[in-house]
Amino acid sequence: MGTAVSIELADDRPAGELRTLIADVCGWLHEVDARFSTYKEDSEVSRMRRGELTYDGCHPDLRHVLGACADLWRETGGFFDAYAGGTLDPSGYVKGWSVEVASARLAAAGCPTHYIGAGGDIRARGDRAWRIGIRHPWQADKLAWKLSVTDGAVATSGTYERGGHVINPRTGRPAAYLRSVTVVGPDLTLADAYATAALAMDADGLPYLEKLAAEGYHSAAVTEDGQAFTSPGLPIAS
Repeated sequence: MGTAVSIELADDRPAGELRTLIADVCGWLHEVDARFSTYKEDSEVSRMRRGELTYDGCHPDLRHVLGACADLWRETGGFFDAYAGGTLDPSGYVKGWSVEVASARLAAAGCPTHYIGAGGDIRARGDRAWRIGIRHPWQADKLAWKLSVTDGAVATSGTYERGGHVINPRTGRPAAYLRSVTVVGPDLTLADAYATAALAMDADGLPYLEKLAAEGYHSAAVTEDGQAFTSPGLPIAS
């Protein structure tokens, strides 16, 4: 998926079992990459883009993702759009979803205390408090916020690494008002999608993030002109 993934297992299990669990997570993430990559010519997404694969002929996971993207398109008023760039690209959903699934698999296998980080997407599970740093959007060696997360998800979307890669579907141009958006909540799939949608909304992303607090998703955002905003429920570490 074009990023490095880190996995920390904190349960007291034999080393061999832990290696097997990590191998399962890596196997799942490689499977996701092979199916959903927009860079690999033989992925199902690439084949669907070329018209070589129909909805009925694709894997159930791809059908799930397409349905979920459609639901989020409606929920966000069109700002979460897997077709914003002109062709199918579900990457804004897939990374968070795949890590959330990986975390659920670890918990089901008897490893309930763990951390998985994939780029700006993090799933921290268990009854311990995980300290998570949010990168400063201009100074890579500094943090904008330090969070304390217990059994939750953190997703950050921004322009500071990949430039204007998120399109505002209203304008057809790369979103440029917000430099960094972080969403914290119970589910990484939704936290990631909400962060992407807020970034795509430009200035309208700030009131959108405020509304998410009622659903248990709290946020932090930095604008291109250096203003910082946080929701009252953001779990800032003491």
